[in-house]
Amino acid sequence: MKLGIPREIRPDENRVALVPESCRKLAQAGLEVVIESRAGEKAFFPDDAYREAGAGIEREAQALLASADMVLKVQPPSRNPALGFHEASAMRKGALLLSSLVPLRDLEATRLLAEAGVTAFSTDLIPRISRAQSMDVLSSMASLAGYRAVLLAAVALPKYLPMLMTAAGTVLPAKVFVIGAGVAGLQAIATARRMGAVVEATDTRAAVKEEIESLGARFVGVETTEDAQGAGGYAKELSADFYRQQAELIGRHCASADVVITTALVGGTKAPKLITREMVDRMRPGSVVVDLAAPGGGNCELSEAGRTVVRQAVTILAPLNLPSEMPQHGSLLLSRNLTAFVLAFCREGRFTVDLQDEILKGAAVTHEGLVLHPAAALALKPEEVLA
Repeated sequence: MKLGIPREIRPDENRVALVPESCRKLAQAGLEVVIESRAGEKAFFPDDAYREAGAGIEREAQALLASADMVLKVQPPSRNPALGFHEASAMRKGALLLSSLVPLRDLEATRLLAEAGVTAFSTDLIPRISRAQSMDVLSSMASLAGYRAVLLAAVALPKYLPMLMTAAGTVLPAKVFVIGAGVAGLQAIATARRMGAVVEATDTRAAVKEEIESLGARFVGVETTEDAQGAGGYAKELSADFYRQQAELIGRHCASADVVITTALVGGTKAPKLITREMVDRMRPGSVVVDLAAPGGGNCELSEAGRTVVRQAVTILAPLNLPSEMPQHGSLLLSRNLTAFVLAFCREGRFTVDLQDEILKGAAVTHEGLVLHPAAALALKPEEVLA
């Protein structure tokens, strides 16, 4: 079985789907790995490192995609502006794809994969169950994003994060408020605490209170009997009364914070609006918001995806791809996740597609010309689904 790893063509993507360490492991399992030349260059993995790991090097992207039995990518397939073809259309019928797809955000790629007869698995849909922990790309990348978010905030903030006792007197520590205590939020909490900030955090799931406090932060939340834990380990939507109380709480804590880091997503992809422009207007001059939910629409009403906005001396950062800014470790962790996924379903050098398996069923987006993801299928052909 031949695995093809093309060079990522999105301008802001510096990661590569497989690193040499994983190529060696896959080769030992009887799989052939072929990398497009310079695919790992931005992540500091040169072609020679891949050759030493037993991988082949292909110079032509189209030839690589057309010959691979399975393609591994970081970003969804997209149109190659330099060569004039869409990566999905370049893949052969019956081939497999493993990458982040987020099908509702990129319906064109989903449609083209189905039309090409590609069986596509999306890393962002892998169920969060114990058997799939080693494959959990979302958690690996969220950890990087949470860490990086605090560094961005520290650079933008016009003051120290830690308390300092100097000859000129004592400088009090900055106050950091983290909204959402998933992997990104917990990493943000841990990083801010290591840097000496006073940290508070909130989440719709009261069950994470102990995790927040174990990192040295204070949990603040709305008291409720509603269960905020949805299927697959993601947060789910709650009642209007809950969100009213939550908005009041968030407004109070934003007003007293120097840094606010938001990470909240519903269903893993949809970003609820938690910080209004009125809340921003009540924040301290010089304070900073880092909106990690920007790819899902943003948690802050004033966020502009991929841009920095300043409103009444409050800086609002809305980064879209922080893991790409740490491409070496981003690629390493991603590569280990993808390798675990591939090897879990390989038998005698072949990948077995069993859509009765909980992991494969949950991650499958297209198969044999059909769009299996219900919401994407509805968005693409509503009249057929409703019929």
